[in-house]
Amino acid sequence: MGITSKILGERGRRQAKEAGVDASRVPPGQYLTSKFPVLTYGRVPKTDLSSWTLAVDGEVESPFAVTWDELLAMEQRTQTVDIHCVTRWSKLDTTWTGVPITAFMERAGVRPSATHVLAHSDGGYTTNMPLEVLLDDDVMLAHTYEGQPLEPDHGYPLRLLVPKRYFWKSAKFLRRLEILTADRQGFWELNGYHNDGDPFKEERHWF
Repeated sequence: MGITSKILGERGRRQAKEAGVDASRVPPGQYLTSKFPVLTYGRVPKTDLSSWTLAVDGEVESPFAVTWDELLAMEQRTQTVDIHCVTRWSKLDTTWTGVPITAFMERAGVRPSATHVLAHSDGGYTTNMPLEVLLDDDVMLAHTYEGQPLEPDHGYPLRLLVPKRYFWKSAKFLRRLEILTADRQGFWELNGYHNDGDPFKEERHWF
């Protein structure tokens, strides 16, 4: 652990203690914030919900795409989770509503040969993860944050929410899930970020 990580980690644990929060919820090198910092690669896209779709394809038995209304007609869930950004901030007890990823993927019928997923966003952003990470029970297709539709800066109309990974894996402006038979790195992974991005292992970068 570097000097910066150590200092910020101590700050995060102190903040947790002062807030009466279990310090084990704060990953190494993170500090707590009550704000929701905005970090986006590229421009925020303009979205027309009347023509918007979300697709799943690749190593699935039944590739399909849903419209916005069809997505909202699927099973919905609200959950409260902690989120952690690679830029060292953590925000605890954030509440999201959306479609559980398992409900979405069950319709597609993932093939036994599938091992990974590459998430594609408007604007060309991509990020990857093992299929077992995608199918965790707290991963969702999130459209609502703290009772309100996602703001454009935070991924409107839909983002992938992967709480157990650094937040760059929770792709904003999500449009497609490509199911793969082998790993394929996404934008930040090809530019030095760690392939797995587990905040509790402090997997920030490859180097």
